[in-house]
Amino acid sequence: MTTQKIAPGSTRPSLRQQLSARKPIEAFIADAGSGTGGPKLRRSLGLLHLTMISVGATLGTGIFVVLSSAVPLAGPAVWISFAIAGLAALFAALSYAEMAGAVPVSGSSYTYTYATMGEGLAWICGWCLVLEYAVSVAAIAVGAGEYINEMANTIGLDLPAALTNPPGTDGGVFNIPALAIVLFATVLLVRGTKESAVVNTVLVLIKIAVLIFFIVIAFSAFTSSNFDPLLPMGTAGVSAAAARLFFSYIGFDAASTAGEEAKNPQRDLPRAIILSMIIITTLYILVAITAIGARQWMWFDGKEAALVQLLEEVTGQSWVALVFAIGAVLAIVSIVITVLYGQTRILVAMSRDGMVPKVFGKISARNGAPVAGTWITGGVVAVVAGLVPLGQLADATSIGTLFAFSLVSLAVIYLRRSSPELPRTFKVPLYPVTPILAIIFCVYLMLNLGVITWVVFGLWILVGAALYLGYGRRHSVLASAGVTTRR
Repeated sequence: MTTQKIAPGSTRPSLRQQLSARKPIEAFIADAGSGTGGPKLRRSLGLLHLTMISVGATLGTGIFVVLSSAVPLAGPAVWISFAIAGLAALFAALSYAEMAGAVPVSGSSYTYTYATMGEGLAWICGWCLVLEYAVSVAAIAVGAGEYINEMANTIGLDLPAALTNPPGTDGGVFNIPALAIVLFATVLLVRGTKESAVVNTVLVLIKIAVLIFFIVIAFSAFTSSNFDPLLPMGTAGVSAAAARLFFSYIGFDAASTAGEEAKNPQRDLPRAIILSMIIITTLYILVAITAIGARQWMWFDGKEAALVQLLEEVTGQSWVALVFAIGAVLAIVSIVITVLYGQTRILVAMSRDGMVPKVFGKISARNGAPVAGTWITGGVVAVVAGLVPLGQLADATSIGTLFAFSLVSLAVIYLRRSSPELPRTFKVPLYPVTPILAIIFCVYLMLNLGVITWVVFGLWILVGAALYLGYGRRHSVLASAGVTTRR
């Protein structure tokens, strides 16, 4: 690596120099834990907490929220769609595990891209992470409203559709349950990292138990004929469903955002990511298979909170549906907590580099958490959750996530070539095949998303580029030092 000073008479690098400037890994590690003011983040998370953050951010979305919209696309082969999406996520997860062990700091794929491919792509990646995390929190919270309605119906209450359904859906005007769940998660995160991690661990264990409960009951009504024909919509339907269901796997990288609050990040982060992927994929496929085995695939079309209705039909007992609905709401709450946590920590890393305003990086002296940034992020996401329908959010989140995952896999290849001596506590198996396959899978799934999703993504990138030129470029800490770092 060489460090070059800007030419005399020039106080800042040119746009081309700044876009390609890389922040050294040593600088990331030296900055670890610090914000833009106040004390450092506190290291209080062990392997169990990190694994539960990853599982908590991931497990549940595809089953509790998106399954009903995926089954009509793939038919009985929806479990294959889960497997395809899971395989793509696994390849990306292996790349994340290597990068988390080599660069054990907050920031996730934004940090990894900044260290390898330069400030320009790092900003785009960070902007995609804003889409991935903040918007996915809103989308997940929207789905919670459906299960709250089911809980109310089970006990004989009829909640007003205008206040419990997504806007434009079945008379929905403003989704109050979605707003309330995001605000609850925000309050919990403001209290402190360890406190929210303990609550999340309890919630994750509850939702694993609830999903096992569903598998057992649904299997009692299993009919193999429900899988014939397996591919009524053809392979194109399976691919389209896999692209949508990839949204269900986006949370595993949340563990990598906790790098500066982990007790032993280089050892525990790779382990947490791999363990969480095994748990998540296994449960997703089992629930999908037993759900299709219990009901024909056409039954899922247009169903809200489909798994609750399925249990009620199979058992004929309203209390079973009530228990599952409560578990589903708790599961969604845990997802909101962990994904919102990841978003705030990414913003800490970006604010430390000058990419976003300093307020997002100010650490509270009372609990060692970015309180101001958490309130701002939670407030914005809560409003989005109350006003935007789920379907538009899910697909937009998937494309941003797939793009970020591709960049992480590229970062693995880059660092293997440029810094072979860098200590790594985990290495992706079958290098370079694994990261290359991750990129191929991600691009393939991106191409199976709709034209409208691509248009929204393109507009999002354009807005991000304008924000970078208007703010990030002028406030970049690396550029302010008048130094470009190149290989």
